[in-house]
Amino acid sequence: MSRIGKIARRTFLFGTVAIAGGVAFGYWKYRQPYDNPLLDDLAEGDAVLTPYVKIDKDGVTIITPRAEMGQGVHTTLAALVAEELEVDLADVRVEHGPASYAYFNGAMLEEGVPYPSTDVGWMAETMRGLTHVPAKFLGMQGTGGSSSIPDGYEKMRIAGAAARDALMEAASHKSGTPVADLQVKNGVITGSDGVAMTYIDLAPEAAKIEPPADPKLKDPDSWTILRKSVDRVDMVPKVTGTAEFGIDVRLPDMLHATVRMNPRLGGTMERFDASAAGRMPGVEKIVDLGNGIAVIATNTWYAMQAARAVDIKWGKPPYPMTTAEHWKAVEDSFVEERLESTNRDDGDVDAALTGDGVIDLEYRAPYLAHATMEPMNAVAWLRDGKLDVWAGNQAPTFARDFAADVSGLDQEAVAIHTPYMGGGFGRRGELDFVKLAVRVAMAAEGRPVKTTWSREEDTCHDVYRPLAIGRIRARVDGSNLTALDLKLAAPGATDSVMGRAGKSIPGADATIVQAAWDQPYAIANYRVAGYKVPELLPLGFWRSVGASQNAFFHESAMDEIAIATGKDPVEMRLGLMTHEPSRKVLEKAAEMAGWNGGQVGEGRGRGVAFSLSFGVPVAEIVEIAATEHGFKITDAWIAADVGIALDPRNIEAQLMSGLNFGLSAAILSEITITDGEVDQRNFHDYDALRMYQAPRLEIAVLENMGHIKGIGEPGTPPAAPALANAIFAATGKRLREMPFGKFVDFA
Repeated sequence: MSRIGKIARRTFLFGTVAIAGGVAFGYWKYRQPYDNPLLDDLAEGDAVLTPYVKIDKDGVTIITPRAEMGQGVHTTLAALVAEELEVDLADVRVEHGPASYAYFNGAMLEEGVPYPSTDVGWMAETMRGLTHVPAKFLGMQGTGGSSSIPDGYEKMRIAGAAARDALMEAASHKSGTPVADLQVKNGVITGSDGVAMTYIDLAPEAAKIEPPADPKLKDPDSWTILRKSVDRVDMVPKVTGTAEFGIDVRLPDMLHATVRMNPRLGGTMERFDASAAGRMPGVEKIVDLGNGIAVIATNTWYAMQAARAVDIKWGKPPYPMTTAEHWKAVEDSFVEERLESTNRDDGDVDAALTGDGVIDLEYRAPYLAHATMEPMNAVAWLRDGKLDVWAGNQAPTFARDFAADVSGLDQEAVAIHTPYMGGGFGRRGELDFVKLAVRVAMAAEGRPVKTTWSREEDTCHDVYRPLAIGRIRARVDGSNLTALDLKLAAPGATDSVMGRAGKSIPGADATIVQAAWDQPYAIANYRVAGYKVPELLPLGFWRSVGASQNAFFHESAMDEIAIATGKDPVEMRLGLMTHEPSRKVLEKAAEMAGWNGGQVGEGRGRGVAFSLSFGVPVAEIVEIAATEHGFKITDAWIAADVGIALDPRNIEAQLMSGLNFGLSAAILSEITITDGEVDQRNFHDYDALRMYQAPRLEIAVLENMGHIKGIGEPGTPPAAPALANAIFAATGKRLREMPFGKFVDFA
């Protein structure tokens, strides 16, 4: 892999060829780098070597510009830098860093290319590389799509290696010893004369040196941090309660606020009367937001009580008023004029789906909310022509841009501070809570204001996982599956998100058929078509996005087909698989579980499901057992392949999290609509699995793929179909609609 250009201290222009085929960081206009944001507010005595490494009198700080929401990304990204920089991870500080286009996520749009992830040929890789161009021009400093590690894998190592080489050169200048004769370990460089020089001492001189154009990266065989399980850098502050989340931010003379908006999303506010609320204790001001109100008070409780006391008449929404009407809109979209994509169309499906042996199936997935443990909140402080915003968010540059637009300030006058966040799952990539907080701050006359949404406001003003229907026809010829036709209908989540941001993407919305059209099964006649439903509720990216429903449709159908052909569900899948890493993942899960066809005795059952999403093959097997209170999920086995397991324990934690997140949704979660309003309000009617309901787990992380992938989302999609298939194995009852808790009881 060739390298071009050079890495300048101020700009840190990566000259790395991004992909096989020649799309390079820094080519065309795109090669002009963004300035290093760490140089803007450099304190006296601080030395900045790259946008990811700064050194002061207290030691090394590594900038990890992706949102930490419990997935461990700060630890793994910091480890990539620390490995090359030759410092102990326990000895460095880790910061999210500022909002800056310099930290754009080049891998964030790769999932949308019209090539299956198993295709790593020249054209497919070229197209993936080309997506980095709009990602840069849009300034997409974002966390999502399981893209942080693929984006940062080489970028962060280069940052560490470039800083290391600059420090080595500074040590050579100081000691008169050739670089080749210097030794470095744990932030200390030693010359042949035995004299030790610390990074802290060398940093001022190193900051004057242009980092090398082609820093040599360590051979993986010599890694001392990577590929090992390490303690998370945020573990101690989180365990001791000292970690600062957005909702923990406290500033001097700070006011508190909450919002109350039209529960008919997108509807108007026809009138309001705040006279009684304005006289309540602690109330400072009531702000007209156009489609709702904000109450500013001396504490959050006062603000929330007053907000409830405001008399408001709401207008109607721009969508149908009932859940049944929303389902009708999906049903009516299975027509030619709503057909948006046919990414896969092998053989002659229509001809093959004739005669005997045709199976017709339909599956449904409801709207889902994100329901983060920490409700939406942000602190905004507008004074002296400057705006500071503290908000747990997944898109700092977009947050800065939106805050500037709302406040009327230049981008340079807006600072976004990104603390830890108590859950994101895609919700904190939507920045409505930031924009509202800025509007509240504009009414606060120079005082900082924390705007905290009530749990009820958060749940019924989410951007939801779309409801969807999968209609599947298959033809079985004896013991063989000869045709499979998937018709998938859903509103487009990407179109909804980008539309609210005032942007658009060309072509079909890839989320509608995500993780359905690109599954590594060889079937002679195989078609996957996506039908775009007109937008109903506002939609967002929910953990694993379109894969969350499409894996349920696809893998439930595969199980039904296996039963119809008389084949073992694992063996049938293995017989169709064309991707060796996927095959090994499924074989490993079956081996761990001691798979025997899903039968484990009366009142018990096992189900299997496989999904390739975000480039990661994952197989899951779930076992359930009947109890007097309903079914209990007793055990689960997971196997996944991320290519390179940088931190095995963290990957296991993400797979555990993904499975339980998927099981929660499959059993309990559903957003419904009555009179234009979302019915669910809090955890009493939008619940999640409790600890005692979670299964025992055995997890295997494989490394058979030739490229590295992220793991935040791929563990979620197989959970629902694995559970549905286990229920069938135990009861003979086939569940084709979520949540399953409407049809069977769970302990």
